[in-house]
Amino acid sequence: MNGDLRSAAVILCGGTGKRMGTNVPKQYMLLKGAPLVYYTLKAFEDSKTDDIILVTGAGDEKRVREEIVEAFGFKKVRAVICGGAERYDSSFEGIKKAAELKADIVMIHDGARPLVTKDIIERCLEDVKKFGSAVTAVASKDTVKIRDKDGYVTDTPERASVVNVQTPQCFKTELILAAYGNMYKSRMTAGITDDAMVAERFSDIRVHITEGSYENIKVTTPEDRFTAETLLGERGF
Repeated sequence: MNGDLRSAAVILCGGTGKRMGTNVPKQYMLLKGAPLVYYTLKAFEDSKTDDIILVTGAGDEKRVREEIVEAFGFKKVRAVICGGAERYDSSFEGIKKAAELKADIVMIHDGARPLVTKDIIERCLEDVKKFGSAVTAVASKDTVKIRDKDGYVTDTPERASVVNVQTPQCFKTELILAAYGNMYKSRMTAGITDDAMVAERFSDIRVHITEGSYENIKVTTPEDRFTAETLLGERGF
């Protein structure tokens, strides 16, 4: 247990391989001889996280449990559950399961980010205890422009204040659960792309940025896959 607070990681594994150009969901394609999500799970298994909840696509639960969780001997995986139609639906299912497991802290992470590290995870755990939330991000390397519907620039934010958001995104469980409840009651789900947006729009949670890593990429395209394999090789896999 992480101090006196129990933590659960919700790993979202319901995506497809459309942009990867494969029929195999990207979370399960092989990297360096193991399923991509293996590396994600190993980072959380090796960290101070207490429990892991895997959220899969409909019909994948049994295969994932047998071919990944049991095959690789992950001991912290407490549940493999079916997600929903949208990413936020899958997050909500995972958060509800975390609450059932009596987790004080929930960490939501994209299964397709296999380069997350034990250090990032534990940095989040420390920050969420201090601030009530901890959303990983890195400083933007590029100048960012805001454009209107006609394609014209309307603003250029100060680059020092702009960050690129990653996962894990971590919250006190009861707070993010209530925020999701407010979102569903409002029926204002259009444009929701991550859990931090739910917290920002539907609660009083102040979203605290925690240092991520430029290596903590989301594997979406064939180029990402090459980069991930290269980085995993440098880490000794």
